[in-house]
Amino acid sequence: MSSARAQAAPQSAREETSNGRSLLSHLLHALNQPLTGLQCSLELAVAGPRPNELYIRTLREGLELTGRMRILVEAIREVADTQPPDREEVDLLRLDELLRTTVTDLLPVAQAKNVRLTLVNQSALAVRADRRSLNTLLFRFLDSVLSLAREGSDLQIVAAPDRNEATLVVSWNPGPPPEYSPFSRPEVGLLLARAGWERAGAEWIHTRTGSPAGRAEGSADKTAEACTVRLPLAPAPAAAL
Repeated sequence: MSSARAQAAPQSAREETSNGRSLLSHLLHALNQPLTGLQCSLELAVAGPRPNELYIRTLREGLELTGRMRILVEAIREVADTQPPDREEVDLLRLDELLRTTVTDLLPVAQAKNVRLTLVNQSALAVRADRRSLNTLLFRFLDSVLSLAREGSDLQIVAAPDRNEATLVVSWNPGPPPEYSPFSRPEVGLLLARAGWERAGAEWIHTRTGSPAGRAEGSADKTAEACTVRLPLAPAPAAAL
């Protein structure tokens, strides 16, 4: 390993640790809200005699709050257990081929939701990454976006080289806020996908346009979201691909 690379590796590891702690702190903060709500509901329930219908309402509220907490606890456990990949063991991969496989796997889900899923790619995109991690990351990323997309809308994926980077742009029209929003399973999945891309050395940009009020009222045509991922290309002889 060169001296420059030896110095870069600890710096990258520190950045990964910082990003992981930031996400973990965010998730722990989010967990505090339903936990506090559950505690308040239980304290009111045992404060004195109440009509039966109020006890039933408290139980329903408790089930909803524990549902929120379960999603967050699963995400916290995953972040806490994640270990950075060994950069000396990563593979030379074709991101475009992995994308095509992932899109093919998700087509039945998209068709069931009446979402038009398209992939635009005309170039080979060689990257260095852990194959298993990248496969899991791509599936989680696109599956989360598909879950958030409005029924009957378009979900477009554009993958292309841009100088020395592989650029992946995923754009969609969001549907109504899912259950437990803003910390629903697909929204948390998107947070974890961002952490995974950044851990892999990619830049992540998430943009929203339009009126959030329109989305809540069911006028999702007014809103659009896009995630852009920029990952360093790994130039290599064609035979190695």
